[in-house]
Order: sequence, then C-alpha cells, then structure tokens
Amino acid sequence: MATAVERAFSQPLSPATTPARNSWPILDAQAFLSSSSLTHELARRQISQANEPAERDEAMPFGRGWVPPTYFAEIRHDVGNDTSDTLDQQQGLVSKWRQKERLKTTAVALVLCLNIGVDPPDVIKISPCARLECWIDPLSMQPPKALDTIGKNLQAQYERWQARAKYKMHLDPTVEDVKKLAQGCRRNAKNERVLFHYNGHGVPRPTANGEIWVFNKSYTQYIPMSIYDLQTWVGTPAIYLFDSSAAGLIVNSFKAFAEQRQHEVLAGMANGGPTSGWSGEDPMRECILLAACGANELLPQNPELPADVFTSCLTTPIKVALRWFCNRSLLRNEGLTKDLIDRIPGKQTDRRTPLGELNWIFTAITDTIAWNMLPRALFQKLFRQDLLVASLFRNFLLAERIMRASNCTPVSWPKLPPTHQHPMWHAWDMAAEMCLLQLPSLLESPQPDADFKASPFFAEQLRAFELWLEAGSQRRRPPEQLPIVLQVLLSQVHRARALALLGRFLDLGSWAVDLALSVGIFPYVLKLLQTSSADLRDTLVFIWTKILALDRSCQADLVKDNGARYFVDHLASEEAAEWA
Repeated sequence: MATAVERAFSQPLSPATTPARNSWPILDAQAFLSSSSLTHELARRQISQANEPAERDEAMPFGRGWVPPTYFAEIRHDVGNDTSDTLDQQQGLVSKWRQKERLKTTAVALVLCLNIGVDPPDVIKISPCARLECWIDPLSMQPPKALDTIGKNLQAQYERWQARAKYKMHLDPTVEDVKKLAQGCRRNAKNERVLFHYNGHGVPRPTANGEIWVFNKSYTQYIPMSIYDLQTWVGTPAIYLFDSSAAGLIVNSFKAFAEQRQHEVLAGMANGGPTSGWSGEDPMRECILLAACGANELLPQNPELPADVFTSCLTTPIKVALRWFCNRSLLRNEGLTKDLIDRIPGKQTDRRTPLGELNWIFTAITDTIAWNMLPRALFQKLFRQDLLVASLFRNFLLAERIMRASNCTPVSWPKLPPTHQHPMWHAWDMAAEMCLLQLPSLLESPQPDADFKASPFFAEQLRAFELWLEAGSQRRRPPEQLPIVLQVLLSQVHRARALALLGRFLDLGSWAVDLALSVGIFPYVLKLLQTSSADLRDTLVFIWTKILALDRSCQADLVKDNGARYFVDHLASEEAAEWA
C-alpha cells in the first residue's frame, strides 16, 4: 500500500494543474514519519511549505508561481502497482548485490621447484630463451643465493596486493615439506581462504594421473606428489596458482579428484565419518584455480619475456604490460629500453604520478572488461569479494592477452570467456603509449610528477558515458563505462562530474540503481558521506534517495557508519533552512 507521501508524489505537477499552495492537503504527519525513509524526510521539507500560509509566497525566491520539484513521479518510477517489484522487495531480492560471504585470503603458501642449473628431462630449451624468475636472472649468482632471492622477490610481489596475509615458503621442497606447509597455512587461515602458489619450472611436467613433482631430500630424484593429497592438506576455501608447462592437466585432475572426494564425503557423512573440511555440495564451489597454460601446451621461451611470465603478469602487471607493449609498438625505435621502462617515476598507490595513473587506468579497464563479459554472479564472486582474488583475476586478463600472443592459453576455474580481444585493450594501449612518450623527458626533469601530463582516458570515458545517457534505456545494453565511473569517484578532479552523471543514470529507474549497486558503487558513495564538500551535497543526497528507494536495507549501513549524520547536517544547512 502506498504511503501518503508516495500518493502525494504519484503525479507530476505543472503550473497548469497545480492548485493554490494554501489549498494543498495537509498530510498525516504520523503516517508520513512512520515510513522511516531518508527520502521522505527530505521531501517533508517541501511538503511543509505547502501547509504554511500563502503569505510566505512573497518570501519565496521564485515568486508565487514557482512550482516545487517532484521526484520519483514519472512512469518509470511508478512501481506501487507492480506486483513483481513488490514481491522482489518483500523477498529481499533487491539485496542480491550484497555478498553473503565475504572471504579474504589470510594465508599464502609459496612453493618453488626451480633446481637452478639443472633443466628437467622433458624440456628442450631454445637459445636464447627466457630466464628471468621474479625479475631475477638465476644464472647471475650462485644457485642457493639465486633461489633465496627469487623466493623473497615473489613474496614481496604478493605483499603489494595483500600485505596482511601470513606468508610461508618452501624452496625446492620434498613432499613432506609441502604437506607441513599446506597444513600450517590451513591452521592459520581457519575458515578463510588459503592461496597455494606452485612454480614447477625446474621439474618435469604434471602427469595425466594427477601428480606434480617435487624433490627427494638429496635432490637426486624427482618425486611425484598427488593433487588429491594436496587438496586434503590445503582444504577449502582456497585459490591455487600453477605456473608450469601443461598446467591445464593439473586443473583437469583437480576437478576429477574433487568429484571423487564429493562422493567420499557424502559416503562419510552417511556413516558419520569425518569430511576433511570439504562439503558434500558442489566440490569446486570454494576452489579457484589459475593455470599458466593448457594441458598440451608448453610455457613460452621468448627471451623478451620472463620465464615466469604467468606469475609476473599476476603479480607485477604494469611492468610486464609496458615491456610487452613497447616490444610490439613503434616505440621500440624511439630509444625506449627496458631500463627506462623500469624507471617510470611515481608509486602505484599515488594516482597523481605516472606509475600510479597507469595502475589506476589498468584497474578501471580490467574491471570494465570483466563486468561486461562475465555473468553478474561470477563477477561479484571474483572481483568484489576478496581483494587479493580480485587483483589476481584482473591481472589474469592481462596474462591471457600476453600469453595468447605466444600460443599459450591460460586456464582458470571458474572458467572465464576469452577477453584478449576486447576493445578496451586499445584504450590501455593508448594510455601506455602516451605515458611512455613522456618518459625520456620526465626522467630528465627535476620534478617529473609536476611535468607529467595526465591521460585524458577518464575524461573521454565520462564523455562516452554521457553520450550513452542521452539515449539510454532499459532496453539497450548497459553502459560499459559504469565500472570506470566507479573508479573516477576516487579522483577529486572528475568527482563532481562523475557524480552528476551517475545521478542521471540512477534516475532512469530501479534497474539502473540495481546495475550500479552490482558493479560495486555502494562502498564508494558510502565513503563519500565523510566529505565536507558543499558542491557535492545535493548530488550525493539525490543518489542516496535513489539507493534507499530501491533497497531500504542500506539504512543499516548509514546507521552503522554514522552516515545518517550527513543528511541531518544537509537538512540543517543554510540552503535547506531557506526553504524550511
């Protein structure tokens, strides 16, 4: 049943049909306040004007003929008689954008089987070939020191994405070493996610029987280790990263063993036995797999790429992407070298610097590709649940692009559609080229950050979003720039324009609000309530009325984070006081 306020605003007002202000009905205040919506509270200030004497008309800045604005009054907002929408709200379906389970990766196990100086028997290396492991040439120092340095570099690369996780490492381990490592990580993580990283560049390829290789204690033999045992030790939830030739075989074996384990768990539950941390439901629901190549493929040996190009893409994406792009573009004839590329000024966490801006653009582009290509539920699981998992999958899209150019196809579970030819990669190439063209002069400048010319990428994408809004509707494809608008909210330069465009998009109807929430807009607009900028206030309040009208459960977030104070202050501000 519509409330008094909703009925009052169910029809648009116009000067020709609007009655005199002193004849507007006086609303039942108790019924109004019982609606418990911030949207209604903001509207109350307008309605209270209608119940005051007409003498106040002379004090109104727009005169006696002024008609107050109305909200949620067009046909697209009239959902009061829409049974399906009402049922959706009653059943809580409008909150599907919220993650029921917010796991985080708290323990990381790093296993490197390199055996530096000894090539595995089933690998024939070309000359010259890729050598770098974690950007270290293993032949540039003594093998023990090289192995230790590579291990420390790998851990440092992961710590950039998840600094708070507990890291444990074994270099050239035995089966018993891996068992203790995996079980220790599971104890530390408890019910959170464990990441298991396996580098098998110094051992034979995985077997069709579901085995990967480690060493004996004296390093005189390769010892097979069953994926089934590894599943038992690591438990769930977990994410596995396999960097070796024929890594797709590991994924196939892993899935087969998971199904076998499901039958064993169900049988054990029927008999009252233990389940070893695995549920009897979907055996792969809590497992994420990333593999460097297909079951019948070898890792690329291109000397222009690192030997662990898959790991490098996942942990140092900007460095790999720029090197790969430069080698394939005309810039290689402009004096740009690998050493220059590695000296790009700035920090990845500072968006005002060249390196920070590139990282920011890369995040926006990979998020956009994923949101446009993946089913909504899968996007939420991989890109909005766990910060480390989201970073790895963004970088996995880059790995697919780079490695497919070398006839390798990275494999994942859940399986992703091909994204290596998505048009947004051209936008990344343009941003990379504009940055690299400035690099020689920036490195010679005493203040490179001050002389850096920012990329027009975000301004252009906002313009594309604006063009979509001019003809957008529910019947058209959603705007592909929506994840980029989310990223632009982080920038003070573009924030006001991005919020204004976002407000226009949300005004298209509840479907637009749901899309914005599904892409992850909520934590950003919630954090913006902490800003004191007056020029954003009206737009933010408008955006929040749209969100609360669709999903009233967001009121709890406002109360928990004291966000409701923002609206109280808005109502008490001088601008609001002029209309009170």
